[in-house]
Amino acid sequence: MTKADFIVALKTALPKIFPTKTSAEKAYITFCKILADAAVSQDGVRLPRIGTFTITHRAARTGRNPKTGQAIRIPARKAVKFTPAQSLADRVTQ
Repeated sequence: MTKADFIVALKTALPKIFPTKTSAEKAYITFCKILADAAVSQDGVRLPRIGTFTITHRAARTGRNPKTGQAIRIPARKAVKFTPAQSLADRVTQ
């Protein structure tokens, strides 16, 4: 599903709240901003029936350049981790 598809689905599902595509798009953009800002915080984001977004720390490690096979150093960094809720995981495996 693309962003445009999601906006149309949002408008279709809630026509009284989002009478236009523009209003649905503004809601989508606001939701994404709030989600990103909260995910970066120490607490992360927990969305019931969807899952949890948290920030994890990846340690520095040694990798290989796939083109040359030469060993390279991959620096430590932070990464976003998503853990699906059990109800979502169950729907995926059905």
